Amino acid sequence: MPLPASDNYFLDNPDLRWNLEHAVPWEELYALTEPDPAAEDAPGSLEEAREFYLQVLEEVGRIVANEVAPRVEAIDATGCRLEDGEVVMAPPSVEIFELLRETGLYGLTVPRELGGMNCPLVLYFTLGEIMARADCGTMTHFSFYGGIAMTLLVYAAREGKVAREDGRLVCRRFAAEIEEIARGDAWGAMVLTEPGAGSDLGAIKTRAVRAEDGTWRLSGEKIFITSGHAQYQIVLARTSDPAEGASGLEGLSVFLVPRFIERDGQRVENVKVTKVEKKLGHNSSPTVSLLYEDSVGELIGSEGEGFRLMLLLMNNARVAVGFEGLGVCEAALRMARAYAEQRVTMGKPIKDHELIADMLQEMDTQIRGMRALTFAALVASELAQKLEMKLAIDPPADPAEVEALRRRQRRHQRRARELTPLVKYVTSEKAVQFARWNMQIHGGMGYISETGADRLLRDALVLPVYEGTSQIQALMALKDHLGSALKNPTGFVAESARLRIEASVSRGLERALDQLELRLRRATESIVARIVGTKVRSEWSRELASRPGLLEKLDYLRTGFLRSWDARSDFGHGLLHAERLTRILADVETARILVRQAAAHPEREPLARRYLARALPRVTAWAMEIESSDLEDLVGASVAEGDLSPAR
Repeated sequence: MPLPASDNYFLDNPDLRWNLEHAVPWEELYALTEPDPAAEDAPGSLEEAREFYLQVLEEVGRIVANEVAPRVEAIDATGCRLEDGEVVMAPPSVEIFELLRETGLYGLTVPRELGGMNCPLVLYFTLGEIMARADCGTMTHFSFYGGIAMTLLVYAAREGKVAREDGRLVCRRFAAEIEEIARGDAWGAMVLTEPGAGSDLGAIKTRAVRAEDGTWRLSGEKIFITSGHAQYQIVLARTSDPAEGASGLEGLSVFLVPRFIERDGQRVENVKVTKVEKKLGHNSSPTVSLLYEDSVGELIGSEGEGFRLMLLLMNNARVAVGFEGLGVCEAALRMARAYAEQRVTMGKPIKDHELIADMLQEMDTQIRGMRALTFAALVASELAQKLEMKLAIDPPADPAEVEALRRRQRRHQRRARELTPLVKYVTSEKAVQFARWNMQIHGGMGYISETGADRLLRDALVLPVYEGTSQIQALMALKDHLGSALKNPTGFVAESARLRIEASVSRGLERALDQLELRLRRATESIVARIVGTKVRSEWSRELASRPGLLEKLDYLRTGFLRSWDARSDFGHGLLHAERLTRILADVETARILVRQAAAHPEREPLARRYLARALPRVTAWAMEIESSDLEDLVGASVAEGDLSPAR
């Protein structure tokens, strides 16, 4: 078998289990997940709940190791196809998903009142890493059961259609759909991409119009839709054109569109599957094209708030990709290590050759650091979502308590927003790098399909592309980071001064972390200084020159100067360095988390020390690139001249 043998993909991963034990605020999460521990079928205590959660993950680990992993090569070779308008998945895939249905895992996080187990999202995403370690495509298709069910529940809550009555959850919209998904009788899909509208959702052309009978009808084509042959499709479509000069995101709305509907007592096709893509990897996961021709849909929320509603799905999907990337990285490390231990060259196993030993240690260190970062993002995201649900369906009677909950929710939401693009970026990029390293460590054998190294690399290559490319994640991280600095420049300068003082007197891990933070500060200062300098020169020469009198100039300086910013023209210096800055941010944030863990749990200190030792030189190099003006001058001149061709 290509992958190293294991009887349980959960029990054999001590770092994953450590994070579940120590990186999750279980008391806070349990209180929000089980507001009434005395309710029927609820665990009676936190200890009882955690024991059940571990039993679930142990069973998942066993199933993945013994039922999923042995079928992966056959699934990869067979793939999916379109036959008579229906998607046909590989027979081993059908067997796997039938087994998962029998276990009840599709309703893992769904409330008990709707047929689920009411487990925290932490379990759902942890399961994602375990499953992706065996096969990305299987993990991806599985995620469109519970993920869509929970999204529908949140949408219903935002509409005021979910309440808690006599201690029980009552859902007045989408209850039937959620229950069907929890049983494993249906799944869902997230439907955004169109020809010419991928990362630029503002270019979406699929149109939804209200018919004379009051129903909404959708027309248009969607492409690259994962598990798009789903019964329940959450579709982003245009209900109105944006105002002149406004963002194309205006006028977008979200609809629930069933694949099949009942009409005149007959089950008829409402959405056509027109194509199943042939792909480099993820062959167990169907990627399809869909055609909407006067297709019946239900409006979710209000007209025009489609992008905001879709963000819930998109952000959760990006955290899920983080765990998917971890699964690929873990598989690559284990495969590489197993081969390096048994392959002997020059009188010793190649794991003992310094170059290979360094690669293996870098993989292990980075994976454990990324897992800490990804769990931090997941915890913030789940707490924010659960607090939002509590405020919507079961708010306290005391207004002061309500306001305190809102502050907590906003704090966790900000933290999730800050960490999610970092997680999506770094885990995706490292999955490709480590799958590539695994192939390199295997040497010529890595290029032979029987090892499985090629499948890991093929599966990894899409991670930096889907659910928002790495470059989109970098731009999001840059925007928030620079926005914070520009919003409060005095505070930013004061914090920089404090860091410089602390870095000169701190010791040990704190000193290394301070040094890392300082490099981030200097890189940020460099970008901000160039942005502001360019903006000042531009406004000074253009805006002031257009005002004829001294009073007009003084009035502009008082009321308008540096108050109008254009993201494209004014932030060019930052956009150029977005990926470099994102890599630094990810390293710094990971180091912060590991240092905090080491302070509370001494067993984590060696990992924190090793991570910092490896992060400091690479962050220094990226910061030097940002601080250098030569690259900006070179790229800026090429853009201005329209010449980005290679030198001859």
